[in-house]
Amino acid sequence: MEWQNGAVARGRVIVRVSPPQSPVAAGVSENAEVIDEVMELSLENVEKVLDELRPYLIADGGNCSVHEIDGATVKLLLEGACGSCVSSAVTMSMGIEKRLKEKIPEIEAVVQVAPEGPELNEENVEGVLNEVRPFLNVAGGTIELTSVTGVGGPQPMVRLKMSGTGSAINSVKMEITQRLRRNFPSIGQVIIK
Repeated sequence: MEWQNGAVARGRVIVRVSPPQSPVAAGVSENAEVIDEVMELSLENVEKVLDELRPYLIADGGNCSVHEIDGATVKLLLEGACGSCVSSAVTMSMGIEKRLKEKIPEIEAVVQVAPEGPELNEENVEGVLNEVRPFLNVAGGTIELTSVTGVGGPQPMVRLKMSGTGSAINSVKMEITQRLRRNFPSIGQVIIK
């Protein structure tokens, strides 16, 4: 391992340990592969880093887009399955935020913004449940809204009480959860008892 103008050289890989310099300025040949270059905070550079991560998000049925850059805070909209996934907070902090901060150290925070949609309240949840109730009735079941809590917080929760038995009821449970998450992406948890 050699130190060259503020960089640690390991074979052909250069890891920056000081402000970025071109490979030539760092005393490295132009043929060297530079990894983990430090980038300035800009929409273009944020998109470049996100482009590295998108194949993983898309493979799980999701994606993300830049909502805005506000000073040193990057605001992202998680889309598709990522927007309604119970693991979205982990994806955001341990995956996306970590990689953005590695590549663009100027970033102080990466936050998830909720997409525009209907307000999460009892009336709107009942509207979604009313779409499913006919199917549930045919299967011999019922569903009622018990509570909507934590609205405006990081993990709002919807509690439902369901009656009925059989495999049809279980598939309706999954459908209800998916519909609620699609309509209200901010929902952190749907509990059906």
